[in-house]
Amino acid sequence: MRAVKLLLAVVVASLLVSCATSYDKIMKSNDVAEKYKAAHEYFNKGRFKKAADIFDNLNLLVQGLPQEDTVNFYHGLSNFRYGDLQTAETILAKFIEVYPRSPFSMEAKYLRIKCLYEETYRYELDQTPTRKAMMVISEFMYDNPGSEYYPVCQEMMKDLMDRLEKKSFESAKLYYTMEDYKASRYALKNVLKENSDNQFREDILYYVAMSSYKFALNSVEERQKERYLDFMDDYYNFISEYPESKYRKELDELYEKVEHHAEKTDSDNSEEI
Repeated sequence: MRAVKLLLAVVVASLLVSCATSYDKIMKSNDVAEKYKAAHEYFNKGRFKKAADIFDNLNLLVQGLPQEDTVNFYHGLSNFRYGDLQTAETILAKFIEVYPRSPFSMEAKYLRIKCLYEETYRYELDQTPTRKAMMVISEFMYDNPGSEYYPVCQEMMKDLMDRLEKKSFESAKLYYTMEDYKASRYALKNVLKENSDNQFREDILYYVAMSSYKFALNSVEERQKERYLDFMDDYYNFISEYPESKYRKELDELYEKVEHHAEKTDSDNSEEI
Protein backbone atom coordinates (compact mmCIF):
# COMPACT_ATOMS: atom_id res chain seq x y z
CA MET A 1 0.00 0.00 0.00
CA ARG A 2 2.82 2.31 0.91
CA ALA A 3 4.56 1.51 -2.39
CA VAL A 4 1.37 2.36 -4.34
CA LYS A 5 1.08 5.75 -2.59
CA LEU A 6 4.72 6.46 -3.35
CA LEU A 7 4.22 5.53 -7.01
CA LEU A 8 1.18 7.81 -7.29
CA ALA A 9 3.12 10.67 -5.75
CA VAL A 10 5.94 10.15 -8.27
CA VAL A 11 3.45 10.06 -11.19
CA VAL A 12 1.69 13.25 -10.04
CA ALA A 13 5.01 15.01 -9.51
CA SER A 14 6.15 13.93 -12.98
CA LEU A 15 2.94 15.25 -14.56
CA LEU A 16 3.30 18.58 -12.75
CA VAL A 17 6.91 18.92 -13.88
CA SER A 18 5.88 17.99 -17.42
CA CYS A 19 3.05 20.55 -17.46
CA ALA A 20 5.29 23.24 -16.01
CA THR A 21 8.01 22.42 -18.55
CA SER A 22 5.48 22.50 -21.41
CA TYR A 23 4.05 25.84 -20.24
CA ASP A 24 7.54 27.35 -19.83
CA LYS A 25 8.53 26.19 -23.31
CA ILE A 26 5.40 27.75 -24.82
CA MET A 27 6.02 31.05 -23.03
CA LYS A 28 9.61 31.15 -24.34
CA SER A 29 8.67 30.10 -27.87
CA ASN A 30 8.32 32.57 -30.76
CA ASP A 31 6.20 30.15 -32.77
CA VAL A 32 2.91 32.04 -33.19
CA ALA A 33 0.91 29.02 -34.32
CA GLU A 34 2.11 26.87 -31.42
CA LYS A 35 1.47 29.62 -28.85
CA TYR A 36 -1.95 30.43 -30.34
CA LYS A 37 -3.03 26.78 -30.23
CA ALA A 38 -1.73 26.28 -26.68
CA ALA A 39 -3.45 29.44 -25.39
CA HIS A 40 -6.82 28.22 -26.70
CA GLU A 41 -6.22 24.74 -25.26
CA TYR A 42 -5.54 26.18 -21.81
CA PHE A 43 -8.63 28.39 -22.17
CA ASN A 44 -10.87 25.48 -23.21
CA LYS A 45 -9.64 23.43 -20.26
CA GLY A 46 -10.61 26.24 -17.89
CA ARG A 47 -7.03 27.13 -17.01
CA PHE A 48 -7.69 30.81 -17.53
CA LYS A 49 -4.67 32.28 -15.74
CA LYS A 50 -2.22 30.40 -17.92
CA ALA A 51 -4.32 31.19 -20.99
CA ALA A 52 -4.29 34.89 -20.09
CA ASP A 53 -0.51 34.84 -19.68
CA ILE A 54 0.02 33.18 -23.07
CA PHE A 55 -2.41 35.53 -24.86
CA ASP A 56 -0.63 38.45 -23.24
CA ASN A 57 2.70 37.02 -24.40
CA LEU A 58 1.27 36.66 -27.92
CA ASN A 59 0.17 40.29 -28.23
CA LEU A 60 3.42 41.62 -29.68
CA LEU A 61 3.91 38.60 -31.94
CA VAL A 62 0.54 38.91 -33.72
CA GLN A 63 0.57 42.64 -34.42
CA GLY A 64 -0.54 43.14 -38.02
CA LEU A 65 -1.63 39.48 -38.34
CA PRO A 66 -5.24 38.25 -38.81
CA GLN A 67 -5.25 36.82 -35.26
CA GLU A 68 -4.49 40.20 -33.66
CA ASP A 69 -8.03 41.10 -32.52
CA THR A 70 -8.78 37.50 -31.45
CA VAL A 71 -5.69 37.34 -29.24
CA ASN A 72 -6.48 40.68 -27.62
CA PHE A 73 -10.12 39.75 -27.05
CA TYR A 74 -9.25 36.38 -25.50
CA HIS A 75 -6.62 38.07 -23.35
CA GLY A 76 -9.42 40.13 -21.80
CA LEU A 77 -11.87 37.22 -21.71
CA SER A 78 -9.34 34.94 -19.98
CA ASN A 79 -8.78 37.51 -17.26
CA PHE A 80 -12.56 37.92 -16.93
CA ARG A 81 -13.07 34.16 -16.53
CA TYR A 82 -10.14 33.97 -14.11
CA GLY A 83 -11.79 36.65 -11.98
CA ASP A 84 -9.32 39.49 -12.42
CA LEU A 85 -12.07 41.97 -13.33
CA GLN A 86 -9.96 45.11 -13.01
CA THR A 87 -7.38 43.83 -15.50
CA ALA A 88 -10.10 42.46 -17.79
CA GLU A 89 -11.95 45.79 -17.84
CA THR A 90 -8.77 47.68 -18.76
CA ILE A 91 -7.98 45.25 -21.59
CA LEU A 92 -11.55 45.20 -22.93
CA ALA A 93 -11.85 49.00 -22.83
CA LYS A 94 -8.70 49.28 -24.95
CA PHE A 95 -9.93 46.49 -27.25
CA ILE A 96 -13.20 48.35 -27.92
CA GLU A 97 -11.25 51.49 -28.80
CA VAL A 98 -8.67 49.80 -31.04
CA TYR A 99 -10.90 47.21 -32.76
CA PRO A 100 -14.34 48.83 -33.19
CA ARG A 101 -15.13 46.68 -36.25
CA SER A 102 -14.06 43.36 -34.75
CA PRO A 103 -16.70 40.59 -34.65
CA PHE A 104 -15.89 40.42 -30.92
CA SER A 105 -16.68 44.10 -30.39
CA MET A 106 -20.25 43.69 -29.09
CA GLU A 107 -19.32 40.92 -26.67
CA ALA A 108 -16.31 42.92 -25.50
CA LYS A 109 -18.56 45.89 -24.68
CA TYR A 110 -20.91 43.68 -22.71
CA LEU A 111 -18.07 41.96 -20.84
CA ARG A 112 -16.60 45.33 -19.94
CA ILE A 113 -19.99 46.33 -18.54
CA LYS A 114 -20.09 43.10 -16.52
CA CYS A 115 -16.66 43.91 -15.08
CA LEU A 116 -17.72 47.43 -14.11
CA TYR A 117 -20.99 46.18 -12.63
CA GLU A 118 -19.32 43.46 -10.56
CA GLU A 119 -16.73 45.98 -9.30
CA THR A 120 -19.35 48.28 -7.73
CA TYR A 121 -19.84 48.46 -3.97
CA ARG A 122 -22.73 48.17 -1.51
CA TYR A 123 -24.85 51.31 -1.17
CA GLU A 124 -23.18 52.27 2.14
CA LEU A 125 -19.78 52.63 0.44
CA ASP A 126 -18.32 54.95 -2.20
CA GLN A 127 -20.57 55.00 -5.27
CA THR A 128 -18.04 56.40 -7.76
CA PRO A 129 -17.69 52.97 -9.46
CA THR A 130 -21.50 52.77 -9.63
CA ARG A 131 -21.73 56.08 -11.50
CA LYS A 132 -18.99 55.01 -13.92
CA ALA A 133 -20.77 51.71 -14.61
CA MET A 134 -24.09 53.52 -15.15
CA MET A 135 -22.48 55.90 -17.64
CA VAL A 136 -21.00 53.03 -19.70
CA ILE A 137 -24.25 51.00 -19.54
CA SER A 138 -26.28 54.04 -20.58
CA GLU A 139 -24.03 54.64 -23.60
CA PHE A 140 -24.27 50.98 -24.61
CA MET A 141 -28.07 50.94 -24.37
CA TYR A 142 -28.35 54.15 -26.39
CA ASP A 143 -26.05 52.85 -29.15
CA ASN A 144 -27.39 49.26 -29.19
CA PRO A 145 -31.16 49.24 -28.54
CA GLY A 146 -31.57 45.95 -30.43
CA SER A 147 -28.73 44.09 -28.71
CA GLU A 148 -29.35 40.71 -27.10
CA TYR A 149 -27.64 42.18 -24.03
CA TYR A 150 -30.08 45.11 -23.74
CA PRO A 151 -32.50 43.43 -21.26
CA VAL A 152 -29.63 42.42 -18.95
CA CYS A 153 -28.26 45.96 -19.10
CA GLN A 154 -31.70 47.28 -18.14
CA GLU A 155 -31.67 45.06 -15.04
CA MET A 156 -28.16 46.21 -14.12
CA MET A 157 -29.14 49.85 -14.62
CA LYS A 158 -32.18 49.45 -12.35
CA ASP A 159 -30.13 47.76 -9.64
CA LEU A 160 -27.49 50.50 -9.73
CA MET A 161 -30.12 53.26 -9.73
CA ASP A 162 -31.83 51.64 -6.74
CA ARG A 163 -28.48 51.59 -4.97
CA LEU A 164 -27.90 55.31 -5.56
CA GLU A 165 -31.43 56.15 -4.43
CA LYS A 166 -30.99 54.18 -1.23
CA LYS A 167 -27.62 55.84 -0.64
CA SER A 168 -29.20 59.31 -1.02
CA PHE A 169 -32.09 58.48 1.27
CA GLU A 170 -30.02 56.86 4.00
CA SER A 171 -27.42 59.65 3.94
CA ALA A 172 -30.11 62.31 4.40
CA LYS A 173 -31.95 60.25 7.00
CA LEU A 174 -28.75 60.05 9.05
CA TYR A 175 -29.37 63.66 10.19
CA TYR A 176 -32.74 62.54 11.56
CA THR A 177 -31.09 59.68 13.44
CA MET A 178 -28.61 62.19 14.87
CA GLU A 179 -31.58 64.38 15.92
CA ASP A 180 -30.46 67.32 13.80
CA TYR A 181 -34.00 67.89 12.57
CA LYS A 182 -33.42 71.17 10.75
CA ALA A 183 -30.61 69.63 8.67
CA SER A 184 -32.64 66.45 8.24
CA ARG A 185 -35.62 68.26 6.68
CA TYR A 186 -33.35 70.23 4.36
CA ALA A 187 -31.33 67.17 3.27
CA LEU A 188 -34.40 64.99 2.70
CA LYS A 189 -36.13 67.66 0.59
CA ASN A 190 -32.94 67.97 -1.47
CA VAL A 191 -33.04 64.24 -2.21
CA LEU A 192 -36.41 64.74 -3.92
CA LYS A 193 -35.19 67.87 -5.70
CA GLU A 194 -32.43 65.83 -7.28
CA ASN A 195 -34.72 62.90 -8.08
CA SER A 196 -38.45 63.36 -7.55
CA ASP A 197 -39.10 59.73 -8.57
CA ASN A 198 -36.90 58.27 -5.83
CA GLN A 199 -38.28 54.84 -4.90
CA PHE A 200 -38.25 55.90 -1.23
CA ARG A 201 -40.38 58.98 -1.86
CA GLU A 202 -43.08 57.98 0.66
CA ASP A 203 -40.51 57.38 3.41
CA ILE A 204 -38.69 60.59 2.54
CA LEU A 205 -41.86 62.70 2.78
CA TYR A 206 -42.70 61.00 6.08
CA TYR A 207 -39.29 61.89 7.55
CA VAL A 208 -39.58 65.44 6.18
CA ALA A 209 -42.84 65.84 8.15
CA MET A 210 -41.39 64.19 11.24
CA SER A 211 -38.31 66.42 11.05
CA SER A 212 -40.38 69.60 10.90
CA TYR A 213 -42.57 68.39 13.77
CA LYS A 214 -39.63 67.50 16.03
CA PHE A 215 -37.76 70.67 15.10
CA ALA A 216 -40.79 72.72 16.18
CA LEU A 217 -41.34 70.62 19.30
CA ASN A 218 -37.77 71.23 20.47
CA SER A 219 -37.80 74.94 19.66
CA VAL A 220 -38.21 77.76 22.14
CA GLU A 221 -41.87 78.62 22.70
CA GLU A 222 -41.68 81.90 20.76
CA ARG A 223 -40.64 80.04 17.58
CA GLN A 224 -42.89 77.01 17.86
CA LYS A 225 -45.99 78.41 16.14
CA GLU A 226 -44.26 79.35 12.88
CA ARG A 227 -42.32 76.07 12.85
CA TYR A 228 -45.45 74.01 13.43
CA LEU A 229 -46.80 75.67 10.28
CA ASP A 230 -43.95 73.97 8.37
CA PHE A 231 -45.09 70.66 9.79
CA MET A 232 -48.67 71.35 8.69
CA ASP A 233 -47.46 72.07 5.15
CA ASP A 234 -45.42 68.88 5.15
CA TYR A 235 -48.37 66.95 6.57
CA TYR A 236 -50.71 68.11 3.79
CA ASN A 237 -48.07 67.35 1.14
CA PHE A 238 -47.77 63.84 2.52
CA ILE A 239 -51.45 62.93 2.81
CA SER A 240 -52.23 64.38 -0.63
CA GLU A 241 -49.81 61.87 -2.17
CA TYR A 242 -50.22 58.95 0.22
CA PRO A 243 -53.69 59.08 1.80
CA GLU A 244 -53.58 55.34 2.59
CA SER A 245 -50.02 55.26 3.89
CA LYS A 246 -48.93 53.15 6.84
CA TYR A 247 -47.66 56.43 8.33
CA ARG A 248 -51.04 58.18 8.06
CA LYS A 249 -52.34 57.37 11.55
CA GLU A 250 -49.17 58.59 13.27
CA LEU A 251 -49.09 61.84 11.30
CA ASP A 252 -52.81 62.43 11.86
CA GLU A 253 -52.26 62.19 15.62
CA LEU A 254 -49.38 64.65 15.46
CA TYR A 255 -51.45 67.02 13.36
CA GLU A 256 -54.22 66.96 15.97
CA LYS A 257 -51.66 67.82 18.67
CA VAL A 258 -50.39 70.73 16.59
CA GLU A 259 -53.91 72.01 16.01
CA HIS A 260 -54.63 71.78 19.73
CA HIS A 261 -51.37 73.62 20.47
CA ALA A 262 -52.30 76.38 18.00
CA GLU A 263 -55.80 76.78 19.50
CA LYS A 264 -54.37 76.93 23.03
CA THR A 265 -51.76 79.50 22.00
CA ASP A 266 -54.40 81.68 20.33
CA SER A 267 -56.62 81.39 23.41
CA ASP A 268 -53.77 82.37 25.75
CA ASN A 269 -52.95 85.36 23.55
CA SER A 270 -56.59 86.51 23.60
CA GLU A 271 -56.71 86.36 27.40
CA GLU A 272 -53.55 88.45 27.61
CA ILE A 273 -55.12 91.10 25.38
